[in-house]
Amino acid sequence: MTATLTITDYKARIDRQTWDFIAHTGSYYPDDTTCLTIADQRVLYDRLCRAFNRGRPDGVTSHDDVAGTVPCRFYSSHGGTARKMMSAATTTRCLVVYFHGGGFVLGGLDSHDDICAELCADSGFDLAAVDYRLAPEHRHPAMFDDAAQATRHFIAAGRGPVILCGDSAGGNLAAAVAHKLRGETDRIIGQVLIYPSLGPDTGQGSYAAHAQAPMLTRSDMQFYLETRCGGAADASDATLYPLADTVFSDLPPTIIITAECDPLSDDGRCYRDAIQAAGGQAAWIEETGLVHGFLRARGTVDRAAASFNRISNALRMLGGGNWTIDGQQARAGS
Repeated sequence: MTATLTITDYKARIDRQTWDFIAHTGSYYPDDTTCLTIADQRVLYDRLCRAFNRGRPDGVTSHDDVAGTVPCRFYSSHGGTARKMMSAATTTRCLVVYFHGGGFVLGGLDSHDDICAELCADSGFDLAAVDYRLAPEHRHPAMFDDAAQATRHFIAAGRGPVILCGDSAGGNLAAAVAHKLRGETDRIIGQVLIYPSLGPDTGQGSYAAHAQAPMLTRSDMQFYLETRCGGAADASDATLYPLADTVFSDLPPTIIITAECDPLSDDGRCYRDAIQAAGGQAAWIEETGLVHGFLRARGTVDRAAASFNRISNALRMLGGGNWTIDGQQARAGS
């Protein structure tokens, strides 16, 4: 049985910049927020997102639309270093399809607006943020159905090859869509999953060691799962748990980025191992000393800024059709 880390252990693992980020987050969104009503949680979460919003990079524009019946926001970047780098590397025009985090309960188009805008600018690719339905008003599989419908719509509309991307709950949806749509289309050319929730709580490994981690605990995860499902979850449902799938072949090249101090860390390792065992391309990057939700720390925490740069590089790499991980290079999908 893996021992749960103590606050003393985290003091040795987490640097001062990250502790300041954790404290700043807590001043807007306290640790006991799951005890509040959903309406109050959303008020606090929206307040947090506004407080951390960095605005948009110059040259990024957006417009709201629908993908079938699913609201979405399209971002485009006009000019800038990343655009020039992308144009020099490839003429392919990719669309990054982004699913936001928030435990399937919180968030929307505004909560991750600055993150999406920066990913658009840094990668050089257009990006579509998907405003999927939330629990408890809409239980599973409503949010998965929206994610799959929107992705099918983008592909049918001929918006170019698609890279699926998402953080936390959004990483779960991105992976679930990749599993569901393989065999239907060859237009999904990659996925980038940021501290995703991919499997049921095993009670072992990182789930046990980081059960009381700053920013996300096991009890938080259980709350979000119960709210999403409205009761017992089917551990064999791959649209709920991508790691529950029995087949991991024919998935697009995949990069998973996790935080070391996070109950979900092992999900990244397990997903990479499953894809590689099936002969696919997958890489797992664990960010030392970082915590769940570190995307919002990219402007104040050096480690988070470096990770955000790796995420943007991963999008460019997959969009360019190359695989350059651990010194190895191959054509994506080969």
